[in-house]
Amino acid sequence: MKLWKLNSRDLGIDLGTANVLVSINKKGIVYREPSVVAIKRDTEEVIAFGNEAKEMLGRTPDAISVVRPLKDGVIADFTATKLMLRAIIDKVTKQFKLLKPRVVVGVPSGITEVEERAVQEAVISSGAREVYLIEEPMAAAIGSHLNIEEPTGNMIVDIGGGTTEVAVISLGGIVNSSSIRIAGDEMTEDIINYAKRYLNLVIGEVTAEEIKNEIGCAAPFMTELRMLVGGRDLRTRTSSKKRNYFFRSRTCNKRVN
Repeated sequence: MKLWKLNSRDLGIDLGTANVLVSINKKGIVYREPSVVAIKRDTEEVIAFGNEAKEMLGRTPDAISVVRPLKDGVIADFTATKLMLRAIIDKVTKQFKLLKPRVVVGVPSGITEVEERAVQEAVISSGAREVYLIEEPMAAAIGSHLNIEEPTGNMIVDIGGGTTEVAVISLGGIVNSSSIRIAGDEMTEDIINYAKRYLNLVIGEVTAEEIKNEIGCAAPFMTELRMLVGGRDLRTRTSSKKRNYFFRSRTCNKRVN
């Protein structure tokens, strides 16, 4: 069975470190939100997930845990991943009146057998009927409408939140691949460290993500950009109002996400 020819009642899930995407055949992407879940510590009840949970980061009492259950493209917290997936699948299946679906999940090409089993068990326990795993570079090639059956090498570079996947695909399979656990999260961390080192300013992950998305640039520099950023001033130990802090970035044709 071709994984990319499943019927319209089946789901495709990109279980990313930064974001979770859910797609339904012939409908496209129906869910795209951050990989964050808020859980009551005592009852393991899901309070929020996705965008709503991300807004709660660093702002909850001890009774509520807000976590990113995935790290470097694989499951770091099994229970939190299971609860988050169950909430997402319930939302999607109810919205589109789907029965218990089969699910295709994209995984890093360098994933281990133990990590594969963790993904399968998490998805099955979240309400899926069957689970199929597909390597992310292959999924990216199919989504890009490349003719993967041709005897021609095509290189795929997929930069995610936790991993960067590089693969050469030919004759319907991956000829060679590498999964590097350096990606968007490291870029975000570099922005946090830059602000602390050069601006004496402590900023959070959400602020750093905003900077990356607004003025991050992956192409040759053209025009300088500035961005208003607020945080905690290390010199005065107080919260600073938004000032025109200068992050050395310039406009380009393609931005880093």
